[in-house]
Amino acid sequence: MAITSPETITVGNIALSFHRAAAAVTRRVLESYGHRVNSVEATHEKLFRRQAENGVDVLVSAWLPSSHGMYLSRYSDRVKVLTPHYRPYCVWAVPPYVPVEEVRNVSDLSRPEVAERMTTAIGGINAGAGISRFSATMVREYGLDRLGYTFAPGTEDGFIARVERGIAAREWFVIPLWRPQYLNRLHALRPLEEPKGLLGTVDNASPVIRLEALERIHPEAVARLDTLHMGNEGVEEIDMSISAGGLSPLQAADHYLTDHHLRLFV
Repeated sequence: MAITSPETITVGNIALSFHRAAAAVTRRVLESYGHRVNSVEATHEKLFRRQAENGVDVLVSAWLPSSHGMYLSRYSDRVKVLTPHYRPYCVWAVPPYVPVEEVRNVSDLSRPEVAERMTTAIGGINAGAGISRFSATMVREYGLDRLGYTFAPGTEDGFIARVERGIAAREWFVIPLWRPQYLNRLHALRPLEEPKGLLGTVDNASPVIRLEALERIHPEAVARLDTLHMGNEGVEEIDMSISAGGLSPLQAADHYLTDHHLRLFV
């Protein structure tokens, strides 16, 4: 039986489908201990700024250290970072029909016979994402700009539509991607080797709780969030249910928790 609490907790997530997936599970944990939850979302920089300004109690999730460390560092002394729920990483990927013997490595994109077939306009998600910052650097550092390759950030909807359109046309294209993300499962996109190490490290995706809010959250709820582990596979499963299965984030979280027999109480 849930232990009730009168406190309303604001949970914030970055406005991307897989972040909604992780945030929905976090919301269910808090609700199971009696909390009312107010959900908000924003782009990367705006969400961290909002937490710094006390507008978000629990941020789900910060990718540390590579992707979001620069945003959290501005107020890291005022928060508690929990144990990671999954361990994300960034990649550049191509569709599975692009032969691995021709495009195995990011450097292969500069081979004349590959550059001739590959779409050179590379699209991404919003500019504040780690993968967008990394990708802009990669175009320069691998000398791809000299062959006409460009990188431009965009919206999540535009990013997904670009992948779907390219797959349908069996187009040769490269896409800045990451795990967890449902497109990995849906289209079996193949990551390229990236020897320069410009895509950051494998990060820890952790909930971040303001210290003031920590005093208002049921301690057992905090303990449960600190032991919760979904892994990349789990987050992708929920993301798939939302983005390809038509479920709401909370419905997808409920299915995941039931299917994996996960108890919400410690």
